[in-house]
Amino acid sequence: MESRKTVSVVGAGNVGEHVASLLSMKGIANVKMFDIPREVNGKVFEPVKGKALDIKQMAAGMGSDVYVEGYTVTPDGNGYENLKGSDIVVITAGFPRRPGMSREDLAERNINIMQIIIEKIKQYAPEAILIVVTNPVDIMTYVALKLSGFPKRKVIGMAGVLDSSRFKALIVDELKVSPKDVNAYVIGGHGNEMVPLISLSNVGGIPIKDILPPDKIEDIINRTRFGGGEIVNFMGTSAYHAPAFSVVSMLEAIIFDTKRILPCSVYLDGEVGNYYGVDGFCVGVPVKLGVNGVEDIIKIPMIEEEKRMWKESVESVRKTVGMVEDILRERSTH
Repeated sequence: MESRKTVSVVGAGNVGEHVASLLSMKGIANVKMFDIPREVNGKVFEPVKGKALDIKQMAAGMGSDVYVEGYTVTPDGNGYENLKGSDIVVITAGFPRRPGMSREDLAERNINIMQIIIEKIKQYAPEAILIVVTNPVDIMTYVALKLSGFPKRKVIGMAGVLDSSRFKALIVDELKVSPKDVNAYVIGGHGNEMVPLISLSNVGGIPIKDILPPDKIEDIINRTRFGGGEIVNFMGTSAYHAPAFSVVSMLEAIIFDTKRILPCSVYLDGEVGNYYGVDGFCVGVPVKLGVNGVEDIIKIPMIEEEKRMWKESVESVRKTVGMVEDILRERSTH
């Protein structure tokens, strides 16, 4: 049997530790976790080592023989040599979104962190596939691609899988049906202008527009778009159960080469970029995921209303990309 793949998770906060936990419970991959230490009242703690040990003991109790290890790193980039041997690196590190904070507010703060991490991945795991979770995810995926110089098929943002899960959950709640019979798709930027695809979303093959009245659909679209913010307002920080599951869905597709079609944030250019009206940045579209990363980008038909929403979503991402380009250009000249 082929040896188990190794997934490194950079950032062992809520999302990172739940990714590591799910991978271990399912026995999908060996896991390495990386995070900075924490000081409380003069005492320095290394939470990443404790979390890894806790997950390892849980896995042993479940009979899962995965390898789990935690490594403490410094904010300026020391301690990443154990990235060696990583097949896939999941980047969740960054400042979380707080109440009242837009995704764009996060961009500059998280670019600093991304620069350090990408430099170390290039040094120690230059063949790895990257999955970016750090928000704002379309922008951070673009930053990771630009800074790494990796092939575009190997840099993938987690966005649409999570948004589609939220969309599906709301449809399930409304119609009281099994989630197994609901197909729900969300594309576009991972923000308030995301595009739930009403024309393609269905329950048991029946389009939801034929089941639900327009006002109810509008309500579900709005709640999907602000689903992350709704959770932030309840908890004071970002969601982590559904995001972690979404990352693991992507990891399973890559590790087991299942060729699943999942909406992810990827770099669009050329002919497919022309189809979507995007030239040279990352935004969420359905892709085929397999052992090589993004193996195909799916061109989906949209009705006029969806095309309008798509253009708004793309324009929102494009504006932030322009700001990020300025930041990266300024840094490269210093």
